[in-house]
Amino acid sequence: MGLDWSTPNHGPIQKFKGVLGCNGNVKMVVKAGMDNSDNGTGPLPRCIVLDIEGTTTPITFVADVLFPYARDNVGRHFSATYKTAETHDDIKLLRAQVEDDLKQGVDGAVPIPTDDAGKEEVIAALVANVEAMIKADRKITALKQLQGHIWRTGFENNELEGVVYDDVPETLEKWHALGIKVYIYSSGSRLAQRLIFGKTNYGDLRKYLSGFFDTTVGNKKETHSYIEIAESLGVDKPSDILFLTDVFQEAVAAKAAVIVLSIRNEAMLVEPPIAPYYRSCHCLQAVAELHGVSQFAK
Repeated sequence: MGLDWSTPNHGPIQKFKGVLGCNGNVKMVVKAGMDNSDNGTGPLPRCIVLDIEGTTTPITFVADVLFPYARDNVGRHFSATYKTAETHDDIKLLRAQVEDDLKQGVDGAVPIPTDDAGKEEVIAALVANVEAMIKADRKITALKQLQGHIWRTGFENNELEGVVYDDVPETLEKWHALGIKVYIYSSGSRLAQRLIFGKTNYGDLRKYLSGFFDTTVGNKKETHSYIEIAESLGVDKPSDILFLTDVFQEAVAAKAAVIVLSIRNEAMLVEPPIAPYYRSCHCLQAVAELHGVSQFAK
């Protein structure tokens, strides 16, 4: 499930009253419509699940750096690793995906010849399919697994460095200090997630993360994926989880799973009750501050 117990001890999941403001202080606020039997204060989430693209990391980094790197290096990667077990597994997944794509008439899908055709012909077909998949921004396991392996080489060779918004490192550190478990849920592979946060413009941030979820859990736009995550995290109820995303369809799916959610993109103003929280300033702490507020605020 991508739970990462190799990170420093996070201790037991704790419940805290109040919310974390932009200045890092714990504030006490009243959650509208909440039973006032507990002094009218709302608790911080026990777990926070973060999207990556558009939430912790600029979309431009993914679109303009990671995707082009994978596209431009896919042929070189296959040529250098063709006989390895890992690449053999990647090719097997791609073959199965392409066979299904051909049956479905997916644009850009071309047959992949058998290994008997020779290494160069096989690689040429693989490259053509992968380029088409990347261009279509497909969220499929075969592509995401391969991209992770290509990006790993880029990070190891110092050709790539993860990028996060300026407020992310400090916010992760503060949430960690409060005992809040933080997880990542992205369409990118768990390997890719660990690479992005393991070597960022602010250093290694994995020490603040308790685990990673990817497309093996399910489609991010389907409610059952969030239910499965909630069951994995050991919370008493899904509403103990705060999910941060910039994608409306993902917010709808999470809301259907009774997961509290927030929209980071301040330009995306959607009506309650789908997303009663949104990002009012450029810092993740503001999202936590809005947790417990039932209406849009600026």
